[in-house]
Amino acid sequence: MTISIYNSMTRKKEEFHPIEEGKVGIYVCGPTVYNYFHIGNARPFVVFDTLRRYFKYRGYEVKFVQNFTDVDDKIIRKAKEEGVTAPEVSERYIKEYFDDAKALNVVPADVHPKVSEHIPDIIAFIETLIEKGYAYEADGDVYYSTRKFEDYGKLSGQNIDDLESGARIAIGEVKKDPLDFALWKAQKEPDEIAWDSPWGKGRPGWHIECSTMSKKHLGATIDIHGGGQDLKFPHHENEIAQSEACSGQPFANYWMHNGFIMVDGEKMSKSLNNFFTVRDIRKEYSGDFIRYFLISVQYRSPINFSDTEMKHTKAGYDRLVTAMENLEFLGEKGADGPMTEAEKEAAEAMNGYRDRFIECMDDDLNTAGAIGVIFELVSHINVTVKDGSTKAFADAARAMLRELTDVLGILQQKEDHTVDDEIEALIEERQQARKEKNWARADEIRDHIASMGYTIKDTPQGVQIIKNEE
Repeated sequence: MTISIYNSMTRKKEEFHPIEEGKVGIYVCGPTVYNYFHIGNARPFVVFDTLRRYFKYRGYEVKFVQNFTDVDDKIIRKAKEEGVTAPEVSERYIKEYFDDAKALNVVPADVHPKVSEHIPDIIAFIETLIEKGYAYEADGDVYYSTRKFEDYGKLSGQNIDDLESGARIAIGEVKKDPLDFALWKAQKEPDEIAWDSPWGKGRPGWHIECSTMSKKHLGATIDIHGGGQDLKFPHHENEIAQSEACSGQPFANYWMHNGFIMVDGEKMSKSLNNFFTVRDIRKEYSGDFIRYFLISVQYRSPINFSDTEMKHTKAGYDRLVTAMENLEFLGEKGADGPMTEAEKEAAEAMNGYRDRFIECMDDDLNTAGAIGVIFELVSHINVTVKDGSTKAFADAARAMLRELTDVLGILQQKEDHTVDDEIEALIEERQQARKEKNWARADEIRDHIASMGYTIKDTPQGVQIIKNEE
C-alpha cells in the first residue's frame, strides 16, 4: 500500500514519493509567540503531528521542523504594552506553547528554529535575491519584486492582475509596486528590536523567515510543507516566490493545508468575540480529548467548534477510554492461562482492523475513517469479552487498541483511578453487605460512593472503580 496525499499545489491526490527513499522532511509553520495559541492554531499542530506519527508508523525516518516566529510587530506591541523586551515576551510564550502542546500530546519537533537565531542566514538569503534581481533596497527596507516571479499565484490560484486591483502602498512604504512585499524592515524607533545588516539596522519580514529556515534545516527542496488554509495566501505563496527564485528549484514537492475551525458555524475571530485559546478550553476538557476532537474530522474539511459538538464528540471519546480501561482491568483480574479457541480466532481477526486502519490513513490521512475502524475494533473486542475471559486475550486486545490509538496520539493520558482509604473502606463494607444479601445497604453505599464522584462496576473479575467526569 502507498500513502497518498492531497497536494494543494496540483489540487489532487497523489502517491507520496520522498526525495530520499525511506526518509521524509516536513516543514510546518509554527506560532507567532505573543500569546497563548488558540483552537485554530491547535489544529495544524495536531494534524501534522499525526502525519509525522503515521509516517514513522509506516517505517519512514522523519525530520520534522516547526518554527517559532519570535520577531514580529505583534510581539513588539505586546512588549511595549507590558514594559518588557520583545525577547522576554517571545520566550514566555514559547514556554506556554510547550505546555499546551504537551497537553495535546504534540511531540516536540526535531528542530524548533527561531527567527532571532537565523538572522545571518536570512540576510544572506536576501542578498542572493538582490543579486539575482528579485529584490531591491529602498531607504533601509528591502522588498521582493513580485512581478519578477512568473509563477506567482500558482499555489493559491490567484491571478496577479486581479491582485493588482486590490493592492495599495501603505503610508511609510517606499516599494516600487503595490504587490511587492517586505523582506527586511528598517528600524523605526531606537528601542525597537533590530539587527545590523547591509541595509542598516532592521529586522526580517514575516515570509522570508520560513524560506530561510526550511532551506537551512531541510534543504532547498523539501518533501512536505504544511500549515493552515489561511496561510496559503499570501504567506506560502510568498515563500514559494522567494525560495524558488533563490535556488532555481521547486520549494516543496507536496503542500498540505488543513481546513478552518468554525465557531458555532462562523469563522473564529476576535471581532466576533468567538476566539478561544487552548488554555481556556483545557479548563473544561482534557488535552487528550481536544486532540481527539481535532482529528475526528478529516483534516481538509472545516470543523465546527461548539459546546454541542464537543459534548457529542465526547460521548464517542469516552467509549474508547472505557474500552481501554476495561481491558487494563481485565488484564489484571482476568483468568490465567492461554486464550480459548474463540479468543484466538478473535485475536487473529484483529489484524484485519489494523489493515483497514492503514488503508484509511494511507488515503490522505483520513483520521475520521481510521477512528471509525477503531470503534469497530472495540465492538469486536466487546463481543468476545465474556465471563472468564483470559488475561492473555485482554493483553492482545489492549495491545492492538494501543497500537492504533498511539498513531493518532490519543488515549495517551492515563486517568488516575486511585481512591482514598475512605472509599476503599466503603467498597469493602459494600462487598460484605452483598455477601450477607443486605442489598439495601449495598445500594446505599453505592449511591454514597457515586456522590463522592466514583462509579463502581461489579464484574466477574471483581469491583472496577471509575472516576466520574467533572
